[in-house]
Amino acid sequence: MNFQELNVNETIIKALEKQKITTPTLVQEKVYQHILDNKDLIVQSETGSGKTLAYLMPLFEKYKELEKTNKVIILVPTYELAMQVQKQVQLLAENAGIGMKVAAIFGKVKIDRQVERLKEKPQIIVGTADRIHELIKMKKIAAHNVKTIVLDEADKLLDKKNRDKVKEVIKCTMRDRQLLFFSASIPSAIIKEASEMSKEALVVKSEEKQTIPKNIEHLYLLCEPRAKIETFRKVARINKGKKVMVFVNGQFEVEETTQKLQYHGFKAACIYGKEDKRMRQKAIEDFRNDKINYLVATDIAARGLHFDGVDTVFHISIPEEPMDYLHRAGRTGRNEMKGRSILIATKEELPRLKSYQKAFGINFVAKKMYEGKLVRG
Repeated sequence: MNFQELNVNETIIKALEKQKITTPTLVQEKVYQHILDNKDLIVQSETGSGKTLAYLMPLFEKYKELEKTNKVIILVPTYELAMQVQKQVQLLAENAGIGMKVAAIFGKVKIDRQVERLKEKPQIIVGTADRIHELIKMKKIAAHNVKTIVLDEADKLLDKKNRDKVKEVIKCTMRDRQLLFFSASIPSAIIKEASEMSKEALVVKSEEKQTIPKNIEHLYLLCEPRAKIETFRKVARINKGKKVMVFVNGQFEVEETTQKLQYHGFKAACIYGKEDKRMRQKAIEDFRNDKINYLVATDIAARGLHFDGVDTVFHISIPEEPMDYLHRAGRTGRNEMKGRSILIATKEELPRLKSYQKAFGINFVAKKMYEGKLVRG
């Protein structure tokens, strides 16, 4: 199927062509008309499948008449994802010649500048639930005019940490508004939660089973817990990755790993949840623009953030859940490029690798270092 067969507006088709997007993905095909028909949807589609455009294309079509009021709220779990969605809205609007305005709203920054932005009456507001709810209570966001709410990374937004604030935002809008839940993984408990919040929501899955691209090679090396960072550093030198993401769990480990990489001459930076937003954004842009080639991160970077050309993903901390491994490993191997996912594991963590193998039908190859090379372990 092509965009014409989906009845996508010609100006939007031409805008997508400027981004070198010429064919809809499966999830885009499945949801386009449903969103135009004002259906509530619960959408599960794998990482990298084009979920952001899947909801933006029909929303542009629905609200392109440009009535100057808040029409769409897009809720996201992180600042980084808010900025990424905002950029995509701006790019689509500019390339299509549609004056759609967007404002990114998130906490832990001065609220005054965000209030000023909202005076322009953007049609699309994207951001975190806590700050958006605060601005609704201040009557700076016209919640009664909102026609569609999107929950991007719905499983995160409906977890114990975020659920209450998300519900507060939804309660502030009219009952006939449209709810769209999007995520790479939506467990049955989340489907139940979303169904209770919406009106006869349709569940749409672009693939029945979560998969990891076959062009990703999965390797692991065993070491003692205290030797993980040093083992990783040595493997990184052997691997010679050009664009590498490194996952660890805590702030201290992120900073320690980054400092060791920098000390040994690697161009590296880091991002984690409590870091200054400007520093996080600089690290992201430097990595995106190849000014650095190692980005060390907590799982905040595993979801939502998309980088072209990542050839290797390292896991110094091994994720507990298979879906977390899916999200991390999915940062590489995009656009049919070959990718590597390398785990620095202990013997006690091997059962987790077996759970990934069972969940995704993949095979891990044991490796060890020998005379400056990675050989079978």
